[in-house]
Amino acid sequence: MPLRRHPVRYTLWLARTGAAPRTFSLPVWIPVLVVLVLLAWSGLNVWLWQRTAEMRSLQIQLVSLSDQARKLNNQLAAERTRNNALSQDAQSILKQLQVLEKEINTLRERAGMPKIRLVPTRNEGGGRGGASAPAELEEVLRYASQQTAAFSNKLSEVSPALTETLKREAATPYGYPLRGQTRITSYFGYRRNPFGWGFEFHNGIDFPAAYGTAVRVTGAGEVVEAGWKGPFGLAVVVDHGYGYRTLYGHLSSVSVRVGERLERGDLVGLVGSTGRSTGPHLHYTVFRNGDEVNPAGYLD
Repeated sequence: MPLRRHPVRYTLWLARTGAAPRTFSLPVWIPVLVVLVLLAWSGLNVWLWQRTAEMRSLQIQLVSLSDQARKLNNQLAAERTRNNALSQDAQSILKQLQVLEKEINTLRERAGMPKIRLVPTRNEGGGRGGASAPAELEEVLRYASQQTAAFSNKLSEVSPALTETLKREAATPYGYPLRGQTRITSYFGYRRNPFGWGFEFHNGIDFPAAYGTAVRVTGAGEVVEAGWKGPFGLAVVVDHGYGYRTLYGHLSSVSVRVGERLERGDLVGLVGSTGRSTGPHLHYTVFRNGDEVNPAGYLD
């Protein structure tokens, strides 16, 4: 007959002072369960510690990233402010260059020189294309600085030509020789002879005016004749240079002398009726390269 197997048990014996010891008999699975629970608890603590360490590391990284983001935001704000300031400076400089370009082209046009374009132009209608890249504000400012230097060079080119042009303009006869007197009684060209029959060629314009009315030169120049001049009576002839001369005839008196330098508007004499004249008036003739030309083209 086979032996009967008894289940394995563990006996726990507890002794205490002044009392009988106590014993506990435990089945085998209870110690095993306790050990497993302890192992599980230890594993859970280790896992929680690792997760806590990871969270602490992530929190430190998050603080660092937040600090970096704040610094970048401050840098972006400073860069935006700087770009706005540069943009305003660039726009202001370009506007000034546009004004300068316009003024220089006005001067160049007066000097008989071709216009220039130194300021970038806006897009106009029609097709556009081609490779391009956005321009940095520093490049715009550098461009404006270069164009400012170019303007200085262009101004040095214009100055001599403009000086000559201004001299020529000042010398060219322009305007009426009598202030406030624009009525004409006899025009340039053929007319009826006021002293008899037939027709004659009139080489100037006659302005009626009262005796003693001031007669003024119509352009800068030098007096080359002053005195009696045949049918023109008392007369003054002014050489303006550049092929221009003007004659002021039938004066009652002469206020200048030969060799005197005059500026436009200076007094040359007073209206009279000397010479071949039917009454007080001013005879005004313009000569161009020695030929008599119609003064009407030089009045306004």
